Amino acid sequence: MSKSSFAELGVSRTVVDALARGGVTQPFPVQSLVIGEVLAGHDVLVRSPTGSGKTLAFALPLVERIAAEAARPAALILAPTRELVVQIAEELYPIAHARALKTAPVYGGVGLSRQSQIAARAHILVATPGRLEDLIARRAFDLDAIQMLVLDEADRMLDMGFRPAVDRIVRLCPADRQTLFFSATLSGETGRVAKAYTRNAVRLEHTPDPGHAAGTVEHRFVEVETQSRVAALVAELGTERDLTLVFVRTKRGADRLVKRLGDHGVAAVAMHGNRSQSQRERALASFESAHVSTLVATDVAARGIDVDRISHVINFDPPEDRDAYVHRVGRTGRAGRSGIGITFHSASERTKIAGLADELGIEHRVAAGLRSDAPRASARPDGVRSPAPRRPRSKGPRAGSPAAGGAPATGRTRSYGRQRGR
Repeated sequence: MSKSSFAELGVSRTVVDALARGGVTQPFPVQSLVIGEVLAGHDVLVRSPTGSGKTLAFALPLVERIAAEAARPAALILAPTRELVVQIAEELYPIAHARALKTAPVYGGVGLSRQSQIAARAHILVATPGRLEDLIARRAFDLDAIQMLVLDEADRMLDMGFRPAVDRIVRLCPADRQTLFFSATLSGETGRVAKAYTRNAVRLEHTPDPGHAAGTVEHRFVEVETQSRVAALVAELGTERDLTLVFVRTKRGADRLVKRLGDHGVAAVAMHGNRSQSQRERALASFESAHVSTLVATDVAARGIDVDRISHVINFDPPEDRDAYVHRVGRTGRAGRSGIGITFHSASERTKIAGLADELGIEHRVAAGLRSDAPRASARPDGVRSPAPRRPRSKGPRAGSPAAGGAPATGRTRSYGRQRGR
């Protein structure tokens, strides 16, 4: 029977109170599925899509099972990007603090010395593989006392080429550790790696209710050739929206698109791997506060973005495959909120896009020669076509947008607040 509260799942009163102070009172389905198994000491393989609330699914049992007097570091969470590490650490901090546990994010782009000192005193490390290996090589600490190992977004970590580093890190951890493996897929190579890292693991799969998912994200596929794509994007950004995340294939493409949007009076910021850590943090902060409502990013840079108010995800360059589409569009419609995913594609890419939509079970209409400024019906996964949106007949950007010179929307305070949909 499904548990309706954190206390029923076995979470201590101390941690339940810490959650309540942040406004978190009810578990998400993936948390109800996972927490009890982890508290029972089992290794787990968890297949769960982005936006499901999985951070607390591993964070809550982790802080319950690690004692304040344990040798340090006692737990390690590996994640593929700096942004994801920071966000996990932020969500972990209040509940770890309630149990007198110290946490430390470990990622590149900041000073090694200070980071190594903080990490050496932490019970729980949240780390990218590369920087973690740097600190271990400097003998800042070792992993001999690790009791719990979490691999978050493991499929993406492997896709990004971290397999050799992760293999080395796993070998440095005790064999009798408890391992929690979270991934959007458990098939193919990811599944083989998952089995190699775990022992007698319980396999858990969280699939959101199709009816719920269908009402959460609206999918649109817009055929527009490359030379007309900037104009089509400007038109989309001129509609009623909140924050918009735009995906491109390359780092140079991100910078070039920001400049071209600026030429059209639309303020945007770029986020990609060639930017320094401070530049990436400033770009994300300006986007999250809605000072700039459009963020242009590459797949890798956007992997850890978890911003509540993203109403639109626009694939300026279409995704390479099914998984890339899911991870991109998963930035909107998170945790029950509604969102819109728009994919631009050329006529030559029509068959590929239709195949991708079919594979995902998205009812679609990929029409040739669709004008970027024409009203269009949009398709939803439940097969019900939404009516063509009525676009205001305006010659300029929407009131209040950065391009119109108006005041930006009120930014939210970054806090533990409510559950994020990770």
